[in-house]
Amino acid sequence: MNAWVLRAVGLGGLTVVLETLLGFGMMSWPTAGAWMRILCLIVLVVAIVTWGVLDGRADRRANPDPEQGSDLTMRWLKAALAGGIGAGLVAWILDFIPKFDLGDQGLLFNVTSGAAWIVLLIFIPGMLGVTVGRWLTGREHKKSAPAASTPEPANA
Repeated sequence: MNAWVLRAVGLGGLTVVLETLLGFGMMSWPTAGAWMRILCLIVLVVAIVTWGVLDGRADRRANPDPEQGSDLTMRWLKAALAGGIGAGLVAWILDFIPKFDLGDQGLLFNVTSGAAWIVLLIFIPGMLGVTVGRWLTGREHKKSAPAASTPEPANA
């Protein structure tokens, strides 16, 4: 399976699950909706940033030279596009099931405006995580490189 497909399915699925839980929560506790939305947003962003950091660290370990790294930008952009549009489509379909209240948005909204929000929500934190992961691993390489290349003093 392609790396971007795995990210798209995982993060798009997480988006739909959180949206469904939010819908059930809003039906049960309508006055706590603001806090539930913030909590769902935090859970999603933390998951995306964590996955991005893991990607960045793995890429920097495989390619210590920053000029030779993988093109993670396109991987995350494809994952964000597929995840956003897929999450919008699945949320639209789930909204037809009785007792599922996902906002009663139309198909056009879910695959355009709603998907655009999810695309940005996946892509920007994902790339932020990749940058942080590469930076952290680059620092580890810089710390270990001088210690390995420092010659030992000659005993005279």
